[in-house]
Amino acid sequence: MVHNRKIQQIADEVEKVIVGKREAVTMILIALLSEGHILVEDVPGVGKTTLATAVAKAAGLISRRAQFTPDVMASDITGFTMFNKETNRFEYRSGLVMTNILLADEINRATPKTQSALLEAMEEQTVTVDGITHKLPNPFMVIATQNELGYVGTFPLPEAQLDRFMMKISMGYPTIEQEIAVIAGRQHSDPLDSVIPICTKEEITAAIENVREINIEPSVYKYIVELVAATRTHQAVQLGASPRASLALMRAAQSYAFLNNRDYVVPEDVMRMTPYVLPHRIRLSQEARIKHYDVMNVLRDVVKSVKPPFTRNGR
Repeated sequence: MVHNRKIQQIADEVEKVIVGKREAVTMILIALLSEGHILVEDVPGVGKTTLATAVAKAAGLISRRAQFTPDVMASDITGFTMFNKETNRFEYRSGLVMTNILLADEINRATPKTQSALLEAMEEQTVTVDGITHKLPNPFMVIATQNELGYVGTFPLPEAQLDRFMMKISMGYPTIEQEIAVIAGRQHSDPLDSVIPICTKEEITAAIENVREINIEPSVYKYIVELVAATRTHQAVQLGASPRASLALMRAAQSYAFLNNRDYVVPEDVMRMTPYVLPHRIRLSQEARIKHYDVMNVLRDVVKSVKPPFTRNGR
């Protein structure tokens, strides 16, 4: 069994580069262990791309970066077939998606057609080109970054694609002390060059298998589903979370339990992951948006309305 300490060491290694953002690093590792994908949304210049690159390097996985712009085509991502005169046949040329970790940088600058090229890959770990399906490497994960909507030249991600991201996180600006440490650490070299692989691909794959074996009581399954279902009936919500959200919340809770050295999930694990797994899957009603109602208010109402089956201290 791969011990969770190994995964914690990956986070320690990433913190050589990303100062004071342990929570963001942990969430990316949880998504990786859960076989999920993560969307990092924030203002430009806070280290989104550096964070994703450092995680891939420390995890010992192959990574590729797709810099999304309006002229990037779907075939750049999925690959294409071309005629080989020497063999007198059409052959598949792999795209950027054939990797362990795909860094989809500024994904909301790509056109909807190019964005949609990732849908099959994110859901089924395959790509279909000219009617032929190709399996992606295992593990496979998309770490997408985007600047906050409202910036010139962006295309909002549709709900169908947002729903395929297990989690959405935001890094935020560093504190004064953290920012001083960032610029001081880059005076003579790039700290990213000092990041070393902590795990191998095989160890990450084994850790993923360990996470799948984390035990969940039937009452916790029920708690997860009731939480997600409560988002659909809230008066401020136009579109609630889907059953895919229930699965994502379960997987994330298992990974969180694993990182906390437990082989079982408790309701607190589910509560802990709710603010990361559910908000981007909920669309508020027009009336709620006019009143400046916040999605986090909805989640607080939901958590209060659904009674957990038990707590870690037995109460």
